[in-house]
Amino acid sequence: MFISLCSYLSGAEGFYDMEDYAHAKQEWLRKHIGMQSVPSHDTFNRVFQAISPSCFGECLMELSRRLREQVCGDIVAFDGKTHRRTGTKANNALHMLNAWSVENRLVLGQMAVEEKSNEITAVPQLMDMLDLKGCVVTADALNCQKAVAAKAIEKKADYLLALKANHQVLFDEVSAYMDDLSGQSPPGFEQVEKDHGRIETRRCWQSASVDWHAGKAEWPGLRSFVLIESIREHGDTVETSRRYYISSLPQGESYAAQSARAHWQIENSLHWCLDVVFNEDQSRARTRNAAKNLGTLRSICLNLLRRIPGKSSLKGKRFKISLNDDFLLEALKI
Repeated sequence: MFISLCSYLSGAEGFYDMEDYAHAKQEWLRKHIGMQSVPSHDTFNRVFQAISPSCFGECLMELSRRLREQVCGDIVAFDGKTHRRTGTKANNALHMLNAWSVENRLVLGQMAVEEKSNEITAVPQLMDMLDLKGCVVTADALNCQKAVAAKAIEKKADYLLALKANHQVLFDEVSAYMDDLSGQSPPGFEQVEKDHGRIETRRCWQSASVDWHAGKAEWPGLRSFVLIESIREHGDTVETSRRYYISSLPQGESYAAQSARAHWQIENSLHWCLDVVFNEDQSRARTRNAAKNLGTLRSICLNLLRRIPGKSSLKGKRFKISLNDDFLLEALKI
């Protein structure tokens, strides 16, 4: 596993690369771990098939606990990612649920699920494994579930859950109420950004008036409804979108808007990086345990790379590690 970790930090993408790395670094590996012979790619494959994904996942969570700085109000985003090339005619592609700390930019934990729809039951299970006290749990509309809200309150956290038509009655009532509110009062928060000729205006309304909703008692800790309006102007084109949320957060439009926007960091800073830096979507490890464990290995490497100081990109850090063994040892210090 040490060879696998070092090879992935250095740019490897699969079992053949691990074997090539071991050949290239024989003397260094003999010095540090006493390697007598180079394991073949088949050996690496068998090892990754044999390891329990849940046990290896605990290694990731232990690493994140050591690296994580407890920040009150840290936003922890939950979202899933499908490993597209892992599917076969007999099995669906692997879907991995991730928990992402926005403040620390770390993968806090992950759990493999067979299908995206299974995230609904997996999110509370993953939440149960993490220290979420004082955090804000965010999730997309798929995971806007009573069990998620209940688990957040149980873990002494808050929640901000996107609301869409999968809860049709709740969505219709909240959207109508918040649309009416936005027509009668100015937003509690407004932000304008200009970038590359595009102007984006974000507005937020939040209402702590939730007692009118008949199903309030079914959502533990429910304290507010949130509406975020985005207006994008590019040339003569203007696009307006509205998103609705239910939350345990008290009145505070600025923080609600910040939390909603921060949720998408899991897409840009985690999922995108796993594809672009580690080429995850092209991984062909189709044996279930091997695919799950390689996913965990990539997250471990991402966490280690994030903590390396300096302005180099993640790809740049991997390149430096491949050239300099001292830099590799520095990356492995926890």
